Amino acid sequence: MAKLTLDNLIERNLIKGKKVLVRVDFNVPLDESRKITDPKRINESLATINAITKNGGKCILMSHLGRPKGEKNPKYSLNVVAEFFASVLGKPVLFSDDCIGPDNKIVIDNMKEGDILLIENLRFYKDEEKNVPEFAEKLASFGDIYVNDAFGTAHRAHASTEGITHFIKQCAAGYLMEKELKYLASAIDNPKRPLCAILGGSKISGKIDVLDNLLKIADKILIGGGMMFTFYKAMGLEIGKSILEEDKVELAKEVLEKVKTSGKEFLLPSDIVIADKFDNSAKTKIVAFDKFSDDNKEWMGMDIGPETIDKYKEAILNSKTIVWNGPMGVFEMDKFANGTFEVANALAEATKNGAVTIIGGGDSAAAIAKAGLEKEVSHVSTGGGASLEFLEGKKLPGVEALSDI
Repeated sequence: MAKLTLDNLIERNLIKGKKVLVRVDFNVPLDESRKITDPKRINESLATINAITKNGGKCILMSHLGRPKGEKNPKYSLNVVAEFFASVLGKPVLFSDDCIGPDNKIVIDNMKEGDILLIENLRFYKDEEKNVPEFAEKLASFGDIYVNDAFGTAHRAHASTEGITHFIKQCAAGYLMEKELKYLASAIDNPKRPLCAILGGSKISGKIDVLDNLLKIADKILIGGGMMFTFYKAMGLEIGKSILEEDKVELAKEVLEKVKTSGKEFLLPSDIVIADKFDNSAKTKIVAFDKFSDDNKEWMGMDIGPETIDKYKEAILNSKTIVWNGPMGVFEMDKFANGTFEVANALAEATKNGAVTIIGGGDSAAAIAKAGLEKEVSHVSTGGGASLEFLEGKKLPGVEALSDI
């Protein structure tokens, strides 16, 4: 990396006795009783936090949680995260109930080396997402050094990710940020080939820029999920009651035209699992992609079929780098999770065979976790939106703002 890293700071002995302000991504899912249901994002930042405290830094953590829309709301308080984090670490974690409150300076000045403070939800203030300089400067006043370990927000130019870097001299990438960038950059800039990209999910609209970029760099692209039906419609095919982005049909036609001259392998499902209703108890059948007949016009596509699964598995197992973003079907319903889980199994097998496998966060991360295979692949990203923008070839403001080495 051409950016300053936490290891660079440690090697130069710059952490000891310093107030280290760390942007983490503790935007974790909570149930109705406000219990954390998936602590992955917290666990992923442990290495960075432990390195700072072990090297004598005073660690001040800041994060957002949910969408409080710029207002203080106890439903989105980070106090539950502080309690959970303390139980994981086996040591006290200080908590401040206001991210820019005047008492924070007093608490921070009294912190000892190795202490940890988590400040309240940044998004209780509209100024965070608006990247207001005065708000960023207040946050910056709490630290001597800034470390960004929140890859999940790196694609946003917010006060705590971009604005703050204008007020602190040394701004470094944490271990999680560094790991995320290493894996994604290896797939885009210098992949072991063949490079296979798997794109799914319901909408083509969020993936058009990714498709454009991947048509330049990938060797093969496999399409699944609801977005396949917009492509089928662009090909003049019937799709019954399947999900469709009608205003994106022309865009899908343009992609298909680009495919013809790209020289890339572009695979759409050859068979589909269809259902008579959007429900786990629905009647189902398997049809060829071009056989939505009159008998099926009230039915909808819910998953990729067995023939497609076999073709996709073969493509995956014959690749050296695989990037996956988006499920193959409605995997939240067990009846329509087979395609997604079979792709997950193929990725696990490819990893065992020496391939680099990268899961691009979001629903794909949820799917690989549901399949129980997240430890069987090379890397599961913590940032769905950030990883997508990286795959589009865009610069991430939270990374660009860090200090150059």
